[in-house]
Amino acid sequence: MEKEMTRHSYVGMWVTDGGHIRHELLPNGRYDEARGTRESAYQGRYEIKGNHIDYWDDTGFTADGKFVDENTLHHGGMIFRRQTVF
Repeated sequence: MEKEMTRHSYVGMWVTDGGHIRHELLPNGRYDEARGTRESAYQGRYEIKGNHIDYWDDTGFTADGKFVDENTLHHGGMIFRRQTVF
């Protein structure tokens, strides 16, 4: 699974407008979510099929989302944008 996710174009940091919630999609199929000043507020695994993403939090919570284009993720009623590194 790690090799598959390493090559996936959606791996990286996704941030809500204003930066309050940040999802880092890691290349090993895991994610790390920060909320405000709380780093690693939620962690778990994810799987991407096409433009759909499923999340399984380590606490048992599940969620999903949809990549509407290469730089925009809709998840949980929120809009995340790809954070680019300069």
